[in-house]
This record gives sequence, structure tokens and C-alpha cells, in this order.
Amino acid sequence: MSHHHHNHTQANNTTRNIKFAFFLNLGFTIFELIGGFWTNSLAIMSDALHDLGDSFSLGLSWYLEKYSQRGRTNKYSYGYRRFSLLGAAINAIILSMGSLIVLSEAIPRLINPEPTHAQGMILFAIVGVIVNGIAVLRLRGSQGMSARVVSWHLLEDVLGWVAVLIVSIVLLFSNLYILDPLLSIGITLYILYNALRNLKSTVEIFLQATPSNVNVSEIEAQIREIYRVKSTHHTHVWSQEGENNVMTTHVVVDENATKAEILEVKRRVKDIATRIALEHITVEIEYENEECHMREDEESHH
Repeated sequence: MSHHHHNHTQANNTTRNIKFAFFLNLGFTIFELIGGFWTNSLAIMSDALHDLGDSFSLGLSWYLEKYSQRGRTNKYSYGYRRFSLLGAAINAIILSMGSLIVLSEAIPRLINPEPTHAQGMILFAIVGVIVNGIAVLRLRGSQGMSARVVSWHLLEDVLGWVAVLIVSIVLLFSNLYILDPLLSIGITLYILYNALRNLKSTVEIFLQATPSNVNVSEIEAQIREIYRVKSTHHTHVWSQEGENNVMTTHVVVDENATKAEILEVKRRVKDIATRIALEHITVEIEYENEECHMREDEESHH
């Protein structure tokens, strides 16, 4: 009970933090778009586009995070947790598209660099570091794939603004205007790389890939060591949303195993499973001489 209550409080905190970051980000994006035009800085404009993508994804994450906390229904028997994955996927696609648009603007500026307003850039960079820094601190410790993706974006923003600050200080003392599009391309390629990486891991979760921190062969080997267990097959582990894992396994026991021994086998299997943060475990017990079509299928595949 206390564990469930703790999770619920944590989920509410995550939602609140994402909501805070959303409003902060949206207000800042508008401020930034104006600043990008005023200073004629493509680096600020590319960051604004990035922030626009972030604002959209934060809004979506906020909505889907709230939605994902609903209880289970007949239609969604596991609950709505996987909906937060949807936010992470849409967000990664939007960021990738935005990055390509920025690159198409930045590359011509490498050939014909334009002057930028260095003092204005310094002002925006300082505000950028402060605003995004506050949002990162608010989201630190939030859990879930969605909150992790959001935290990453905000941290990238802080680093992006530190780079804008350095470039704008250099531009105060020199006419190296090419630094602005160069920085813009650097920020954009970094965003694109991370967006595609997040998209890949989100798709893997959608496709029910075994979580990277779980070794199914190792789990099966541990189960086989339990007294009275003859073999195990059809062990599957998948993740609901990058955090809560589900496991099913068929365990074959000695035909002379007593009820007490079978209960002990189940308890031991669950012990093994809880080490890898599994939230939902199904253990199917079969006797040695019992027929299991799934077992035959698996053996014929080997």
C-alpha cells in the first residue's frame, strides 16, 4: 500500500514538474523568437526552434503523463502507462524535423555570414542559461521515459546557451560572424542525434524488446537452479514505458513435487524477478510429464 502511495505521489510530482517546465519553456520560446530576429542570430533562432519543439513535447508529455496515471480498464488491462511513450515518440519526430529545417537555413549562412547583434546575444544567453537551469533543477529526480527525455532536452538547452554566450562574447571583439551559423549547425546536429537515439529506444519499447538491463538467459539459469525445477521455457520480459517491466515464464517441475515445494518454487522465481524491478510476474508451473504445446514449439525451433 505504502509503495503504491509512494509511486502515486512521485507520478504527481513528475506531472507537476513537467507542467512547470512547459509554461516556463513556452514563455521563453516566444521571448527567444523575438530575440533571434532582433539580433539576427541564427544560433538563437535554431535554439528557439528547438525550444518550440520542446514546448510542444513538454505539453504533450504533461497531458500524456496525466493520462497514463489512470487506472486499468477492460480495454487497457495494464492501465494507460504506455501512453507516455507516445509523447516521447511524437516529440523525437518533431525535433528531428525541426533540426532539418534549421540545417537548411544555417548551411547557406556559412557561405555568406551575416552580422549579428553581439550585446543582444549575450543578454539572451544569460537569461537562457538561468531559465533552462531552473527547469532542469525542477525536473531532476523525476522518473519515467517521458520525464527523462524532457530533462535531457532542458540540459541540452543550458549547454546550448552556454555556447551562445561564449560565441557572443567572441563576436563583441571580432567579426567572425561565421561562428553563429557554425554554432547553429553544432547545436542542431547534437539535437538531431539525441532525438533519433530517443526515437530508437522508444520504438524498441513499443516493439516489446527485452530491456537492456535484463538478461533472459541469466534469469532462466537462476530459475533452473531452484530445487525441484527441471527446466524453464518461454521466459519473456518487456517494458511498459521504459520503467515498469513485465515477465512471464513457464517452469517445469519434478512430477513428484509437493504443493509446498511448488509454492516455494514460485516464491523463489518471484525473488529472482524482483531484483530487476519487475512489476507484473506470471509464473506457469508445469509437471515434467505434462504436455505443453509452447514447449514443443520452442524445442522444434532450437
